[in-house]
Amino acid sequence: MSIAPIGIFGGTFDPVHYGHLRLAQELGELLRLAEVRIIPAGTPPHRAAPQVTAEQRLEMTRLAVAGNPLLAVDDREVRRSGPGYTIDTLTELRRQLGPSRPLCLLLGADAFLELATWHRWHDLFGLAHLVIAHRPGFPPESWPARMPEPLAREYSARLLRQPFGVHLSPAGGIVTQAIAALDISASMIRDSLTRGVSPRYLLPDPVLDYIGRNNLYVTQEVNETR
Repeated sequence: MSIAPIGIFGGTFDPVHYGHLRLAQELGELLRLAEVRIIPAGTPPHRAAPQVTAEQRLEMTRLAVAGNPLLAVDDREVRRSGPGYTIDTLTELRRQLGPSRPLCLLLGADAFLELATWHRWHDLFGLAHLVIAHRPGFPPESWPARMPEPLAREYSARLLRQPFGVHLSPAGGIVTQAIAALDISASMIRDSLTRGVSPRYLLPDPVLDYIGRNNLYVTQEVNETR
């Protein structure tokens, strides 16, 4: 009898919003995952430092998923010192969960197309399946032309035509799945807050309330002149 996979969804979540949450919820349900662990980055290696602390981003993510039995928040990257590489997180999880539990690393299509820039990206396939969420109208058939050759080879060799194939082995496959198109970004929300425009209905109310109580994402230009 196969063991239901665990989904892993990392990101900066600066702040977490409905685009993130819908991806986790939809992929978790479509692939019948046991749970999706949302893992906020502590020190993101691929981008500039977030405007708020790792602990604040962690708390916002906890508020966002409260009461949802499918989604859980994992704080391991916030507790880790130094850059939070995905390979290190998956290695820890594999050690804790054992060699036979299927793991699914959930990615947006844009992140997957940049995968060859990630630290030890080849080794990710030995630890987890990759599940790539994409918007309708952005077909996977168009992706290989945008990939570097090493990634295109891996994609062609590892693509699973049956998504539930992730239940049958611990790691190594690639699955693509179209999900609801929510054109929301954290930068859009930060920009709205900086301009004094409410981003309500782009993110959960408890997260927006937390941002307001803690005066997060205030006008950066004002702060820089002090």
